[in-house]
Amino acid sequence: MPVDIKDRHAVAERLLAYYDRHRRSLPWRAPSGQTPDPYAVWLSEIMLQQTTVAAVTPRFARFLLRWPRLADLAAADEADVMAEWAGLGYYSRARNLVACARVVTEQHGGRLPDNEAALRKLPGIGDYTAAAIAAIAFGRRAVVIDANIERVAARLFAISEPLPGAKKAIRAATDAITPDARAGDFAQGLMDLGSAICTPRDPQCLICPLGASCEARASGKPEAFPVKAPKKARPERHGTAYWIERDGAVALVKRPPRGMLGGMRGFPDDGWHAGANGDGAPPIEAAWRIEHAAVRHGFTHFSVTLDLALCIDAPADMVGGQYWPVARLDEAGLPTLFAKAAQRFMEMRRHAT
Repeated sequence: MPVDIKDRHAVAERLLAYYDRHRRSLPWRAPSGQTPDPYAVWLSEIMLQQTTVAAVTPRFARFLLRWPRLADLAAADEADVMAEWAGLGYYSRARNLVACARVVTEQHGGRLPDNEAALRKLPGIGDYTAAAIAAIAFGRRAVVIDANIERVAARLFAISEPLPGAKKAIRAATDAITPDARAGDFAQGLMDLGSAICTPRDPQCLICPLGASCEARASGKPEAFPVKAPKKARPERHGTAYWIERDGAVALVKRPPRGMLGGMRGFPDDGWHAGANGDGAPPIEAAWRIEHAAVRHGFTHFSVTLDLALCIDAPADMVGGQYWPVARLDEAGLPTLFAKAAQRFMEMRRHAT
């Protein structure tokens, strides 16, 4: 390992001193000296998966206001949780939140387990989340690695193997410097360091508390780490979404519980999905007003461009779904893609009337 293993204690001490002085004030973090709330830690870690702190902060507060305890979430209607989750993406996380809360209530007396092995058995909790909860909420020594920590460790140890192959080495490096005590604070300190100083571009090495031990800084090219494999081009899909309106209400369908946007409400479409374009066949015969390539949205593994087809005076033979009052469409909990489509549909609707 490039960093002298004898220096690991000094690294931990400097990092913890930095955290004590500069820790971010986040709503799910317990104030210094206070015991963290495991429910808040778990909820925040699930919400922060693939989602920024800025996006999560207001939504976290809304969740806690509506479901202040794990037992409240366990008793919630999944549809209500899915609607509240709208816009955060990766909707399986919301389903797993409810499933996990119910398992914890039924099998663990309403208390989250305090160790990684038991946490990993719960719905929606993988290796990273189990380690983060064990360390932050329960003070266990655990090796926590998120995107910020991955970057800091790769630079500190100048790990030159490209990602994702480097993950094993990054984990070993992080394990080497994780202290037995205050592992949760140490992990959060690395997260804060990666967010504020050891940033993807233009890292501020001159003020970094770990600069003296950093092999990437010594190389003169810290921004070259972590080394990333070339990105693969994302597939481009095309489909059509349909606005079917009768008497001031628009047709919405509930998507299948599993798969992309599972369990969420959306507009009827022509069957497009991650693996194929839509077939262009409308759900009903109508006089459609069509705007081509009106909405584009990127998912993790592909992008989709939607044509939008509008019918304001729909026939009465609509099959399936439900009619939702147009004036209350913002209450439907539409995911981001369909929220974009709804905004454009409303503009088309104004021009059509």
